[in-house]
Formats: sequence, C-alpha cells, structure tokens
Amino acid sequence: MYLRVVSRRMSSQAKYLIDDPKYGFLKELGLDKVNLGVYNGRWKANGKVVESVCPANGQVIAAVQEGNLTDYEDTVKACQGSWQQWVELPAPKRGEIVRQIGDALREKLVPLGKLVSLEMGKILPEGIGEVQEYVDICDYAVGLSRMFSGSIIPSERPGHVLLEQWNPLGVVGVISAFNFPIAVYGWNSAIAMVCGDTVLWKGAPTTPLVSVATTKVVSEVLEKNHIPGAVCSLVCGGSDIGEAMATDTRLPLLSFTGSTAVGQKVGVKVQERFGKPLLELGGNNAIIVAEDANLDMVAQSVVFACCGTAGQRCTTTRRLIMHHKVYDAILPRLIKAYEKVLTRIGDPLDENTLYGPLHSEDSVKRYRETVDNAVKAGGKVEFGGKVLDRPGYFVEPTIISGLPHDADVVHTETFAPIVYVLRASSVEEAIAWNNEVKQGLSSSIFTQDIGNLFKWIGPKGSDCGIVNVNIPTSGAEIGGAFGGEKHTGGGRESGSDSWKQYMRRSTITINHGKTLPLAQGIKFE
Repeated sequence: MYLRVVSRRMSSQAKYLIDDPKYGFLKELGLDKVNLGVYNGRWKANGKVVESVCPANGQVIAAVQEGNLTDYEDTVKACQGSWQQWVELPAPKRGEIVRQIGDALREKLVPLGKLVSLEMGKILPEGIGEVQEYVDICDYAVGLSRMFSGSIIPSERPGHVLLEQWNPLGVVGVISAFNFPIAVYGWNSAIAMVCGDTVLWKGAPTTPLVSVATTKVVSEVLEKNHIPGAVCSLVCGGSDIGEAMATDTRLPLLSFTGSTAVGQKVGVKVQERFGKPLLELGGNNAIIVAEDANLDMVAQSVVFACCGTAGQRCTTTRRLIMHHKVYDAILPRLIKAYEKVLTRIGDPLDENTLYGPLHSEDSVKRYRETVDNAVKAGGKVEFGGKVLDRPGYFVEPTIISGLPHDADVVHTETFAPIVYVLRASSVEEAIAWNNEVKQGLSSSIFTQDIGNLFKWIGPKGSDCGIVNVNIPTSGAEIGGAFGGEKHTGGGRESGSDSWKQYMRRSTITINHGKTLPLAQGIKFE
C-alpha cells in the first residue's frame, strides 16, 4: 500500500529517502527519519507509526507517529485554552502574526514545494505554486484583519440603534485532502486566525510529512511572538481522529475537503450536533467549446485542465463538450498534445517533468477499473488507457470518445487523468449537459460570442460555483470565493466574504432613549 504501518521500534538499518543527500531539503524543513505527528504547543504522539511512501518511485520517504484519541483530547483542550489569549489580541495584531507566517513560508517556499511534490506526486512548479497559495492567502488575510466590519442599520424606533457585529467562533477544525496537502489548510487557517479562531488540523493520512513540516514553520512564528503554539494545532491520524472531529461539539465549525461520499457523512454528523460544516467535495467539471471558439486557446487550456496534477484536482476537466462543427478539428490537436505530455513523464522533482504519478495504488486501481468500464459501455480510447510498467504509480493520460453524455461512467467522477469527449449540437445543449451531473464545482466555456457568454453566466447557464470564460476549469485565484453547489457541498473558502463562515453574527439593538417603543408599532400597555 501507499502508507505502511510499522513497528514503533524502527530498525536503524531502514533506508529512507531522508537519508539520501539528494533530498537534503527534508532535513532543512526539520524532518527526521521518524517524526511526531501531534503538536499542541509541544510535539508528542502515542499512536501508530506509519511510513510515507513517494508515489513516483514507491520508496519510503520517512515515518510519522500518528496521534491517538488521547492525543486528540489533549490537543482540543490545548487549542481551547490558547483561544482565550488569541481572541484578546486586536484583529490587526492577529494579522501581523499571519503576515509573519507568510514571510516564514516564503523563506521555505522551495523546500516545502519540493516536499509537496515528493510526497503527493505533483510536479515541482505545482508543488511550489501550492505553497505560494498559502503565502498569498496570508497576504490577503493581513488586509482582511483591518477590513472586516459590522453594520449600522436604521431602526424604526426612536432612540434606538440597530447594529450588526461579527465575533469569532472558537476552535475551527480543518480536515484536508492529499491532493492539496498545504494550500487548503492555508486557505482555512489564515482566514480563521485573523477572525480570532484557533485551528485544529488533521491532514491527509498519506501526506503526514507535509503536515508536520508546515506546522513546524507556523509554530516557530507563534512561539517567537510568545503566542501559544496550540493556536495552530495538528493531529495526524486516520478515520478515528476524523470521526472525533465530526462529532465534537467543541469544534463549532469543521471544514472538510475530500470525496462527496465521505463528505456527506461528515456533514450529517456535524449537523446532528448543530455544528457548521464547510464542505469542499467532488467535481465533475466540463469545458464547453462553442462553434466560434479560439481553437488554439482551447487546445492549450484543455491539456493542463485534464492532465495537471495527473487529473487529481477537484477542478480537473472530466468532460470536454464540443460543438459538432469543431469536434473533428479539436480532437486531433488534443491527441497530439497528449503525445507530447507523455514524453515528459517522470520524477516530479525533475524540472523537465510535465506529468507525474497518481498518488497511490488505490488511485491506479480506480483508473484501470474506470477505463475498463468505459470501454464496456461502448467508449473508444482515443489516447492512453494503460498503466505504465515502471516504478511508482504512473498511468497514461486518457481520452475516451463515443459515450453518451449521460452514461453512468461519464457521470461518475474518477480522480484520474481521464477525459470524455462529447459532441453537442448547440451551446444550449452543452449547457444542459454541463448541469446534469450531481456535482457543481467548476465549469468553463470557450466562445467569442457575447450572447453565448451571457447565456453561460446567467440564471439558465452554468449551475457551478466557479464559472469561467475562455480559461480552463482549474487554477482559481485566492481573491474569489472557492467552492461549488449541489453534491460539491455548497461551502466557500479563500476570498470574497468567505471569512463570514469563521465567525458568528450578532444583531444588536441599543435603546439610548427614555421610552420603550415596540417594533411594528405594537402597543402593549
């Protein structure tokens, strides 16, 4: 498997990548052969020891000792206690701490980016770009710390003032996924911190080294400022820790990023205790190509949208819906571009690599099963479709044609580099196909017709949370709210007014007069 449980007493003869001078950036990040995966002001863990495996070569990078439920309980209490001090800081002072975290991440930008590539499998520019997202959201949060405000609302009663104020929630829980092992935590933690919340993080079980290294960077900044390190706590672990977070009434908000199937269960458990779930779940994203589209832009955009991160982004393009008049012109271009991608497959840390591995053996299994199911349903593999015979979890990027737009396999999200090409008779039909899947995350149209543009962004257009024009489905900026509708969960993270989810709203009425008039002119005398 891609994550191995090992004995707590580890052999000194075990060969890990961390011992290889080629991976010196691991020790630069403060990592060791065996790392403690719980931080709540101090590093301590009592759970099982797991080995993190590099998806590009199948070798063990290093090990992490996870937390157990006792560690979790201690961490929640520490996080609660640190909130008492953190919330007393004025918001701009909290912003100053977050600014320093951003600067500390800048200093570790390349080594952290390399770690993301090594442990997750995405190519180095994407690994570094992910750390940059955390830096960018820190910058955004610093400005936000001096900007979020309440309202003064006119009162209908004489001598009365109506106010609206936002206050922090307390301890915010964050469960992040393997495909973005640092950026999603950054989106949540930076905003939550300036809002006055403390944060308890459970990273993906298969990327524990990223979680540990990131927490080391953050905790050093907190401690340098004489702030309790438990303000940003970490518990590495499995489903037992996730279950505890979902049912814990001490976490008024739980942000969960992952599959729709698991997210639905998490959301129900959080709602059962009247908590606030923030869900970022699956996507079955489509690019529509209109008859008048710039085909050069389409070909360039589709390749990254489909093959970037080896198809393991929630915003990856899964369906390419082309007008029948341009279908035959685009498909050969796409195949030719895929051929070039396949010549640049390899080690994610190699600067010449354009396409890396899937994250795990399970991912490879799902890829193989999906290709088989598509062929059985009548699909034709136009390109790819094979697992590569080499170390690591490499598969060919795949294009499949010939399936109906509503085939079960087309409507099922597979976290792999598989795109279904579909032929539509009109933009209106393409929009209907875009909207017919259960998920509603990201969507794009390529057109130069202003009429098509407004059909697409209007009330009868895309029903997704992210609606793009002449750009691909992936590559969101931190200034806009990120999230989707329907089975994607409905949550929003990152920019715009997403900060409101990390706070509670109070409507305040102040009577500064000498009488007690009632609203709506009611008399009760």
